[in-house]
Amino acid sequence: MSMTVAANVGTQGFLYDRVSRHVMAMVESGTLKPGDRVPSLRQLSRQLKVSITTVKQAYVALEEQGVLKVRPQSGFYVNSRAEPVPQVKHRAAVCCKPRKVRFGELFEEIFQIANNPDIVPLGAAVPSVDLMPVKGLLRATNRAAARFSESALDYCFPPGNIELRRQITRQYVDMGMAVSPDDIIVTAGATEALTLSLQAVTRRGDIIAVESPTYFPVLRLVERMGLLAVEIDTDPETGMNPEALENALDTMEIKAVLSVPNFNNPIGALMPEENKQRIAGLVSQYGIPLIEDDVYGELYFDEARPSVIKRYDETDQVLTCSSFSKTLAPGYRIGWVLAGRYFEDVLEWKQATTSAVASLPQLAVAEYLRSGEYERHLVRMRRAFREQVEKMRFMVAQHFPEGTRMTNPRGGFVLWVEMPRGTDCLEIFNRALEEGISTTPGIMFSSTRRYRNFIRISCGHSWSEEIEHAVTRLGEIVAAA
Repeated sequence: MSMTVAANVGTQGFLYDRVSRHVMAMVESGTLKPGDRVPSLRQLSRQLKVSITTVKQAYVALEEQGVLKVRPQSGFYVNSRAEPVPQVKHRAAVCCKPRKVRFGELFEEIFQIANNPDIVPLGAAVPSVDLMPVKGLLRATNRAAARFSESALDYCFPPGNIELRRQITRQYVDMGMAVSPDDIIVTAGATEALTLSLQAVTRRGDIIAVESPTYFPVLRLVERMGLLAVEIDTDPETGMNPEALENALDTMEIKAVLSVPNFNNPIGALMPEENKQRIAGLVSQYGIPLIEDDVYGELYFDEARPSVIKRYDETDQVLTCSSFSKTLAPGYRIGWVLAGRYFEDVLEWKQATTSAVASLPQLAVAEYLRSGEYERHLVRMRRAFREQVEKMRFMVAQHFPEGTRMTNPRGGFVLWVEMPRGTDCLEIFNRALEEGISTTPGIMFSSTRRYRNFIRISCGHSWSEEIEHAVTRLGEIVAAA
């Protein structure tokens, strides 16, 4: 496919998404109420300056999601069941003392469930393989194996394959950052990147500032490393609060900050650019490292890719970690860290622990990125995740009891669901599991075991009757609790 055709694919995807988001925003805000007729194809075409075909495509997709319904020779109407979805409220977190993190058997059970094909996967934040470019990546793997047969079988020592690092560098150049391949260390996924970064900048007993809620494997990592976690107030829409972070830095001997600025897991928050700049300035001012996890950064639903905190880092205090696990191939285990001033420390930890990353996956991913297919794949994947998130939000609003709230993420593929007050997430977890449905309990996302009436729901798998039935049944379980 030529660059011109590829650009057209991206443009059409953008226009289609813009129409869909426009209609969803009217439904969410209550401007369009259940039973209302939506603007005609011609009317919305003129208003948004897109073709009638694009509007119809968006309306048909919204009909498939259950948001709209069509009446023959009359037009599209808002489904009578499409009630506005209440948002999770921001409840300011009290900056408490640092705590040890303990998870025990629950963590292990959740990971075992993720590997069980008989369980409906609403719990694990894992993208479905059918959304991955399987054929294209296999072709790239075969080309790489043929062209670099000896290298594919040999060790590839840190910092990693040079062509892969060049391709990764292009992502940052597109964000307006001056990054060299020599600044990047390839890792076995984002988790290893985070682990190496923490090992490089902390020692046992140190205090780490984290978001609240935060991704629970990070808390497990903090636990195993003997670190202490202090939770920083985090807004469901804008992420970590810079003022709360500054207060914690003023009152505690924090040694590092860990943040997910783009589509935090589990709340899907997107940190505004001014907040990213403010936080970069804070860690520079206090002379401490910030480790940012940008694994969801490419899965945005808006027009442009959000930047990373590293873009505003003037003193090289920020370590940026990411991977291709959520966008390309979880099983290839290709991640990286842009380590800044801590490059040598991270490199030494990598050399001292796993020593190398598998060679063939690095060569294959580099080949795939070089082919130009990746961007076209991302356009399709973003659209799929946005539609799946919207469909899940609609289903939860329809089937969960009154008093339920949920986030409205602008990227990624997870929902943070607040169940009615008094609902116990562990009880829901166990009852759902008895019926072959997985969820992730809210208490897993806090070192203080907050969020007892919350669950995380993954929208990473393609929609199916099985998932629809599972969401319906899960709502009944929550209502009966």
